Order: sequence, then structure tokens, then C-alpha cells
Amino acid sequence: MTNQVLDLRSAIALLQQHDGQFIETNHPVDPNAELAGVYRHIGAGGTVKRPTRTGPAMMFNNVKGYPGSRILVGMHASRERAALLLGCEPSRLALHVGEAVKRPVAPVVVPASEAPCQEQVFYADDPDFDLRKLLPAPTNTPIDAGPFFCLGLVLASDPEDASLTDVTIHRLCVQERDELSMFLAAGRHIEVFRQKAEAAGKPLPVTINMGLDPAIYIGACFEAPTTPFGYNELGVAGALRQTPVELVQGVAVAEKAIARAEIIIEGELLPGVRVREDQHTNSGHAMPEFPGYCGEANPSLPVIKVKAVTMRHQAILQTLVGPGEEHTTLAGLPTEASLWNAIDAAIPGFLQNVYAHTAGGGKFLGILQVKKRQPSDEGRQGQAALIALATYSELKNIILVDEDVDIFDSDDILWAMTTRMQGDVSITNLPGVRGHQLDPSQMPDYSPSIRGQGITCKTIFDCTVPWALKSRFERAPFMEVDPRPWAPDYFTQLEGKTDPEIKA
Repeated sequence: MTNQVLDLRSAIALLQQHDGQFIETNHPVDPNAELAGVYRHIGAGGTVKRPTRTGPAMMFNNVKGYPGSRILVGMHASRERAALLLGCEPSRLALHVGEAVKRPVAPVVVPASEAPCQEQVFYADDPDFDLRKLLPAPTNTPIDAGPFFCLGLVLASDPEDASLTDVTIHRLCVQERDELSMFLAAGRHIEVFRQKAEAAGKPLPVTINMGLDPAIYIGACFEAPTTPFGYNELGVAGALRQTPVELVQGVAVAEKAIARAEIIIEGELLPGVRVREDQHTNSGHAMPEFPGYCGEANPSLPVIKVKAVTMRHQAILQTLVGPGEEHTTLAGLPTEASLWNAIDAAIPGFLQNVYAHTAGGGKFLGILQVKKRQPSDEGRQGQAALIALATYSELKNIILVDEDVDIFDSDDILWAMTTRMQGDVSITNLPGVRGHQLDPSQMPDYSPSIRGQGITCKTIFDCTVPWALKSRFERAPFMEVDPRPWAPDYFTQLEGKTDPEIKA
């Protein structure tokens, strides 16, 4: 099953074989806030303002102002869908992706004749070229800084060593007919490349790859130390598919592009050039971020000068509605895989499963399911939590639960927290630790203990039963039966539906 998917179109074809995973509409939609407003009710999920739900991926075939364009949203906005696309069970995603990162398959270069992404070519030096008219970049809310490419996978190489290549999803705002602003978080490998090029007074060639095999997006979201400097994350997708990702030389810049992408923007990060993110709207906001709030517009961002756009015939622009379940999948699966590999290596057999909870956008909240097998395992749950916090620096809170708790069911997690935790002895606070700059509570005016923006207090909630008391905390032992003979129609209706739909 896994090898059936090699690009976005084959991924869509796979979803179309399964009820409830993909829908499309020909009803006209405005990419300016309306599209996101629609998908909020269809399947955005995550930390999106209620009402929302987890639902199917959705294709919009009639985009106002852009005849012939199509926009896909929500491809990754379901854990069940991610498992389907990667060929494993939802509960095994952390292990499956974790194995792939340990055994990468390097990408290969193919000739232009084998690269669907270059079926159409538009050069920016053409007087009629205008990125704003060519591609329907959406906004998520009416107060966004401008139209954004939300799933633009940027590929760049070290200007001092072209063998070092990195791919990362970045916030890209359309500013002019041939200019994008780019938000680069400190420490990202592409930011290191950009700084080197800027120090030498040279532009950094980049390609922005959109509309990809879902495995490529998931692999690209791994971070250090799991994927250290020099690790090409395209190898994760190669391992997941057991076939290398295909690259092609760009038509206008000295950089490679992903050959089976739907759309490629080729350009250069200009040295010494900065722009205010909301210069055309003065909204003060950037766009909705994964914690559930609209981030502030950045006053000074690097600029990409676009050189060309290439695309497939009838190209699909892929986007996401943030903050939503799609971000949890993209960020959360690499988080889970990283934690699984690190903890299992240190304490073999102790960790049973891990979930980067959607409430934390796949970054802030980790649920660790552990199994105490002997008296000496008491206390190892704290060790596991510390390993998790050291492995993924953006984690803020860890909840530890026993093996009989379903970590993918928030009710069960809260039950464990309610019946197996005492606040005075079960909570460990680690103040003054670097967190994530998009957490709005990590500000000095929120708490006097916070020394600067992005500093946080990390917390471990130990909701595991002490080893000596385990016999007093056994769950009520219901009889194991197959309920389908008693209610066949009910269970037929549930087939293919996600957990939130079942609970509704």
C-alpha cells in the first residue's frame, strides 16, 4: 500500500478509495478568509475556535479570481488519514516514522523530462508576470498580514558546502508581484545558510515546493537533535516510501526542486533586504499560529526575490487552515518519533506509546504512556519525562500515564489526572527554561519568573500509580465481547469515521 503514493495526486487517489477521507466542491469560494472559514466547519479541528471538527481533506475546484486553479486543504488534518497515507496503524505512527528517521533513503536527481513540476514555466522577468494573479495564496482570517503560502516547503543548500541541503516549512507572505517575505526561526538550518550567504553579500538560492507526497511534509518537520545539521530530511520520506524522493534542477536558480511537486516557486533570499510583514494591510497580525492565536506581524523579515514559477498542468495549491489538526500531524508525528527513539534507547521497553497532543499543536504537550514492570521502575517515569524535554526543546508540558490509559482519548487522560495524581507530590516544575516564541504566556509581564520572551516553566504531571499501590488502581474488569451482533447497523455507520465524529 505504501508504495502506491509517490506524489499528491496518488495520495488523493488513495483517499478517494476510502469513505469519509476526501470531498470536493465546485461551489465558488474566495481564497481571502472564506475558504478557511468553510474548512473550519468541515475538518480543521485542533486548536481552531469552536465549532470545528476533524473531518475529510477538501478540494476547492472553483476559486474566485483564479480560473482553472484548485486549492486542497486538510490533507494531514487527521491522525487516521496520516496512518492510511503512510501505510500503518494510527497507534503505531510514532514507531513507524521513528524507524524511517533512523534509516534515511537519500534523494536522487532526475532530468527535466521526468519532472512533472516543470510542465509549465513562468519567468518573473516577463512583464506580465504577477505572483498575486498566478497563484491563489489564501488568507486564514480577515486580519492576516496578507496572503500566505502555508505549506511552502523551502529547499536550500549551504553556500559553503552544496552537499548540505535542508528542507523546512516556513511562513511565506506574498508582498509584491515577485517578492515574498519569509519568517525564519532562530536555529533553523536554512537560517544558518541564509546568514552565511548574507555575510558574504550573496543571495541564497531557494525553491519553494508545494503540493507534495504527504511523507515529504512529515519528514521535513523533524528538528535537531533528531536530525542534526547536515541531515537531509528528504531521506525520511525516502525511507517511508522505500524509494528516493526525486529532485530536478531549477530552471532559474542554482538549486534543486522536488520533481513531482504540484507547484514550485524559484527565487533568491536577498542579502541585507528586510520588509515589514503587514506593510500592505497594517493589520498588526501575521496569521493564525498553532497555539490558537493570531501571531504578531514581524517588523523586519528577509525577502525572497522570485525568479520563476513552474507547475504541473491543472496544478493543485495545497494549504492548511491554522491553527488546526493538520499542524498537529505535521509537527506532532516527528515529535512523537523523536521522543520514542530517545526514550526507548535510554530505557528499553518502558515507554509503551507517545502522543504529541493536538491541544499543544504537536509541540507543547506530550503524553507518555509507560509501564512499570518491577519495583525499580518507580521513578523511571520522571527520567522519561526529562529525556523528552531534552530531546524536543519546544515541549512545555508532559503528562505521564500508565499502560491502561488511552493516550489518544483526552477523557481518559483527564481521568488519570483526576484519580491518579496529587498536586503537591505529582507535579514537577522546571522554571527558566527556553520554550517556544509563539507561546503567548511566555512573556515577562505574564509572570515575574520569566526573564525574557520565550522563557518558560516546563511542567511534568505524573499521573502514574506508584508501583506499591498498583493493585488498588485496577480498572473495572468488563467482559470482553464483540458488540457487533447486537448493533450491526450502528457499527456499519461508524466505519470510516474519526473519533470526534463518533463521539458527536
